[in-house]
Amino acid sequence: MTRMKGRPPAILVKSINLLPFKTRSCMNKILCFCVFIVMSASVYSQKDNALTRAEKKAGWKLLFDGKSMNNWRTYKNRPGSWQVKNGELFCPLGAKDYADLVTTNQYANFELSLDWKIEKGSNSGIMYHVLETHDVPYATGPEYQLIDDNGYEGKLETWQKTGADYAMHAPSKLAAKPVGQYNHTKIIFNNGHVEHWLNGEKVAEFTAWSPEWDQLRAASKWKDYPDYGKSKTGLIVFQGDHNGGIWFKNIKIRE
Repeated sequence: MTRMKGRPPAILVKSINLLPFKTRSCMNKILCFCVFIVMSASVYSQKDNALTRAEKKAGWKLLFDGKSMNNWRTYKNRPGSWQVKNGELFCPLGAKDYADLVTTNQYANFELSLDWKIEKGSNSGIMYHVLETHDVPYATGPEYQLIDDNGYEGKLETWQKTGADYAMHAPSKLAAKPVGQYNHTKIIFNNGHVEHWLNGEKVAEFTAWSPEWDQLRAASKWKDYPDYGKSKTGLIVFQGDHNGGIWFKNIKIRE
């Protein structure tokens, strides 16, 4: 147990000392307990862009250290405006060059966990199993949709809303927080079984390459992309070419 440091303000101690003995004793116990709770919360709170001992033991690895763009580069090494500041990885609005950001490593089966927030009216996404064989990453990689569900200009189909398997599986519920607040996303891909989580809610679940998946693909825009969703391994991609306005932190993965 961590030893408490510091003392309550002198004026508070003086005020307590003026109380009757029994009341003073009770107040001192309550005060000490409150100080302990506050300090314990500070000691045990999870730091951004860091792994706990339990996470390390469970096989998690950081994809973003909060300081650099190690583990990342732009799609096909194109000019981009991704930046690192205040422990956040972000693509700002109004930048000169936009490009999607990709991991330097490829992944097959994985659990990806991260926090993100979006600018008002912005549109982004997280893709996986992406190959650099086409001009755009969505020609090969399925996408977990990130968007301002309420402020985006134009009508959105259900399969375009946050948490969707874009153009394939609509989210079962809208669980995103208001624009400007951080959301927590988890994507699980395990031998074709896929789960999309948003702020503790499972919003999509499906099986890749199943008959149902094939039918949806044939009836969607992906029918014109012969290599969409076919790869069983590839890069993880953050979409930045929709004018930016997206932030990420606490990006971690375990295979």
